[in-house]
Amino acid sequence: MTVPIFSLDGYTLTGVEQYLFYFIIYSFLGWVLEGTYNLYSKGTFRKEGFMMGPFKPMYGFAPLFLLIARDLALPFYLFLLLALIIPSAVEFISGWLLKTLFHRQWWDYSGMRYQLQGHICLRFSLYWWVLSVACIYAIQPLLELLYLWVEPIWKLLLPAVACLYLTDVLWTIWTRRRGEKKLKLGEG
Repeated sequence: MTVPIFSLDGYTLTGVEQYLFYFIIYSFLGWVLEGTYNLYSKGTFRKEGFMMGPFKPMYGFAPLFLLIARDLALPFYLFLLLALIIPSAVEFISGWLLKTLFHRQWWDYSGMRYQLQGHICLRFSLYWWVLSVACIYAIQPLLELLYLWVEPIWKLLLPAVACLYLTDVLWTIWTRRRGEKKLKLGEG
């Protein structure tokens, strides 16, 4: 069971540590998922992503939005619809932002049927839908138990993990921008 992230008692946030735990775990699991898919489809585990470290943030954001939807106690059919829409929206927005900010497309579905600007396509949206339902109803209960078990340690480690994650984000942005400038100057 997740703890509500907002509380009304003095504008404090509660449950932030728990949601950050889920975000980090799902971002890492997304990296593993993509690496495994790449190993299956291309013969190598390593697939270049936006971040340098072993994290895929869009795989962290989509489950968090789905957890919020789940906790709203919506009718099941509506949750199923959101389980299709949310991951596809996160993937589209992520792809659009990366292309807009870094002038590069890390994945491209433009050769597939029923795609939108190469950022999303029906086939992978259906894959994300199945994975999202499995994530919320099979993986999430296990992560909630894991969180209860590691919570005291996690609260101590969170500042260091957050610094490492932020360092990876900043290092990635700096490296990507620097590489882009070298290409413009003809050095790369």
